[in-house]
Amino acid sequence: MTDNLNRRKFLRGSAVAGAAALATPAIADGHGVTLKMQAAWGGGIFLENAQSFAARVNEMSGGSLTIEVLSVDAVVKTSQMQDAVHRGVLDAAHYVPAYWYGKSKAASLFGTGPCFGWSSQEVLGWVYAGGGQELFDELMAELRLNVVSFFNSPMPAQPLGWFKEEIKDASQMNGLKYRTVGLAADVLLEMGMSVVQLPGGEIQPAMKSGLIDAAEFNNPTSDRDFGMQDVSKHYHLASFHQSQEFFEVTINKDKFNALSDDHKAIIKNASMAENSGFYWGNTKRYSDDLLKLQESDGVNVYRTPDSVMAAQLAAWDKVTDRIANDDPFFAKVMESQKAYAKNVMNYLNLNQPDYKLAYNHYFG
Repeated sequence: MTDNLNRRKFLRGSAVAGAAALATPAIADGHGVTLKMQAAWGGGIFLENAQSFAARVNEMSGGSLTIEVLSVDAVVKTSQMQDAVHRGVLDAAHYVPAYWYGKSKAASLFGTGPCFGWSSQEVLGWVYAGGGQELFDELMAELRLNVVSFFNSPMPAQPLGWFKEEIKDASQMNGLKYRTVGLAADVLLEMGMSVVQLPGGEIQPAMKSGLIDAAEFNNPTSDRDFGMQDVSKHYHLASFHQSQEFFEVTINKDKFNALSDDHKAIIKNASMAENSGFYWGNTKRYSDDLLKLQESDGVNVYRTPDSVMAAQLAAWDKVTDRIANDDPFFAKVMESQKAYAKNVMNYLNLNQPDYKLAYNHYFG
């Protein structure tokens, strides 16, 4: 009887395998499509996010399209990733536009621009439903870059970061050597800081050695992984320097166009699915790790004073006005964003109740 059961299991397995082979002959013949995607992350939660996107693509395609994730510097330096995708040295890259904004200040508007009263969720809404993707494609054409990009994973506002003392007034930031990236560097320079742009893995050693006085990266989980709690005990949450950001998945245009329509749709929809998966999973991780920083690591956590954030907004105005006067495309993108934010946030601000009021009712 056991032999008969095993035989039936084997036959059932053979039938399933045969059906799979008929359904995906390219896989059976070893001709599945593989895209090599280098991430800007050497480890931690952001590398996990890149792997999550790849896993969605692989699962949705049934294995006929595989994205192989390579970690930071596997083929080229982070600063060279976009050019490598453009030339076809890499099939794809997973990073943020702020990492290549040296080519165009407008790049920083796609994730790390000024806050018009909106969050990352609404900026992605502008990308998907407000003409943002079309403007980005126009920028790629203007720069003659042979790439197509998809945006996903709305991030909460980034903390102001780690300091040697509690920041109670914007004047305390004057002259501090501070790490950030993108247009935020221009904004904080406007506020009197001395800005150093460093990759994530170099932030903690730089602060430990005294190369920088203060720093931000992105979130409590990554900051704790870097060991920032070992070089500072003063952590400020809330800031307008990078109050909305998300990932860019960029793919060589020729290789993307060579994909089947099904595979193109899978990449697009896997990217959209990451919007929810990232936000739900990462927000929980950030919340848990913030508690660990406070309760296990002895970190003092503060909310950045409104006066500091008001000074940031004033600095943003000066920086963006200066750039827009010299760059018509930058001005065009910013006006599109303002129109979208004014329209959508008018509704949301009128409609959304004060969630903090309810939170304080139960937990405050």
